[in-house]
Amino acid sequence: MSVRMEKIQKLVKEEISLIFLHKIQDPQLGLTTITKVKITPDLRFAKVFVSVMDKEKREDTINKINEISSLIRTELAHRVRLRRVPELEFLIDDTLDYVEKMEDIFRKIHSDDKQEDQNGG
Repeated sequence: MSVRMEKIQKLVKEEISLIFLHKIQDPQLGLTTITKVKITPDLRFAKVFVSVMDKEKREDTINKINEISSLIRTELAHRVRLRRVPELEFLIDDTLDYVEKMEDIFRKIHSDDKQEDQNGG
């Protein structure tokens, strides 16, 4: 990926984060964080990955965010100077779930090893 694309993605991520912080004050969205933005090379589409702390509300939160994505895109257009502001698609970032699952597996392996040591195995 080019340095220019990386800069654009970083800029879009920062600006969308600020839009969430200052413009979208919907308590129903809970604690949401923009974790990553991936933009196609032609700048037409952007996948915006969102971390939602409340696991039970993730689907509802993403649906609500996607409902107001045109408003977010309009606000983004006012904030950044790009020839073309990408269409935004918001997706759940489940990286933390993956990390949590891996940690659970490692804990289980570690406790199984301790048990074997105690049983003389």
